[in-house]
Amino acid sequence: MTENQRIDREEIMQEETTNTVIRIEQDDKLYILIGTAHVSKTSAEEVKRVIEAERPDAVCIELDEQRYQAIMDADKWKKMDIFKVIKDKKATLLLMNLAISSFQKRMAKQFNIEAGQEMIQGIKSAEEVGAELVLADRNIQITFSRIWGNVGTKGKLMLLTQVLAGIFSNETITEEELEKMKSQDAISSILDEFTEHFPRLKTPLIDERDQYLAEKIKRAKGKKIVAVLGAAHVPGITEEIKKDHDLNQLNKVPKKSKWPKRIAWFIPIAIVGMILTTFIMNPEAGTAQIWSWLLWNGLFSAVGTAIAFGHPLAILTALLAAPITSLNPLMAAGWFSGLVQAYVKKPQVSDFEALSDDVYTVKGFWQNKVTRVLLVVMLANLGSTMGTIIAGTDVVRLFIENIF
Repeated sequence: MTENQRIDREEIMQEETTNTVIRIEQDDKLYILIGTAHVSKTSAEEVKRVIEAERPDAVCIELDEQRYQAIMDADKWKKMDIFKVIKDKKATLLLMNLAISSFQKRMAKQFNIEAGQEMIQGIKSAEEVGAELVLADRNIQITFSRIWGNVGTKGKLMLLTQVLAGIFSNETITEEELEKMKSQDAISSILDEFTEHFPRLKTPLIDERDQYLAEKIKRAKGKKIVAVLGAAHVPGITEEIKKDHDLNQLNKVPKKSKWPKRIAWFIPIAIVGMILTTFIMNPEAGTAQIWSWLLWNGLFSAVGTAIAFGHPLAILTALLAAPITSLNPLMAAGWFSGLVQAYVKKPQVSDFEALSDDVYTVKGFWQNKVTRVLLVVMLANLGSTMGTIIAGTDVVRLFIENIF
């Protein structure tokens, strides 16, 4: 061991008192957990120092294959097919991902550091010391699927609201405050608050991933393992690494219930049935129901598209498509208006190149042609949903009035 490595190891041992570096000896193996903040320059420096001083057999990082490829391929946005995103029904998911990264990128820009720099440093340092690199996190799509199937309708609305609110947030934080947030007490406080507001969200997002990460770390080859982790996962992993976990079980995507699909078909069938019944009994009232359905659905979806600064043809498409797609659970107005928007205002290479910078601001979200297409899809669908609720209520009202 060189003199510099000895000094670094002494510093690392001192840092254990701040709980940013945890050492666990178990089954003849040494696990060194580094708790990091994803936009902290200090975290990136700490990762480099620990790996170089410890020279582990393996380095585990809190990434899955998809996020690893995204980090390694800086040109990924240029290769994205926006038409395929819409056809695969992933526009809202992509927009949510961009909204989440928006907050991280603003914080990273504030500290003049690349978001996820500590993970990038972990990859580089593992290669430099000849350690095996282990992608230890669960596939992000599986995590999202388990979250979405676990939080319920109210939870989904709260989650969407919170994430999208991040786009409009101008919150800043000092680097000192950021470093304090990595302490065990601060993490426990944050997780307690998180659990209180999103009790059903914590299980798939934090607890299950603690178990998955712990098991992957345990399975890493060698006697000395360094794990680069978000600070919020360190307390859980410290406990979960003592247990055995079934990765196949944690990787299961929950089966979708048949009831939502049945209800989704029942509602339009009921709406059509009430309109036909009312029309037979009172053609004037039946006509009023039809106009109510057409206008409320079409107008709200068109307004949503207009709020997204959609092209006039995209707005017209939403106006015409919403009353029809609202009666078919397999279609959505936003898909059609989004495809028209993408065709008329096709994103250029420059839009994809600017995407990582444009997500910093609300203005950027609306100006970039890529995110504008995604906003058109989401807001047109949201408008159509609101229109369906209002129009459906009116249809039921007129039906009851003419029945009785």
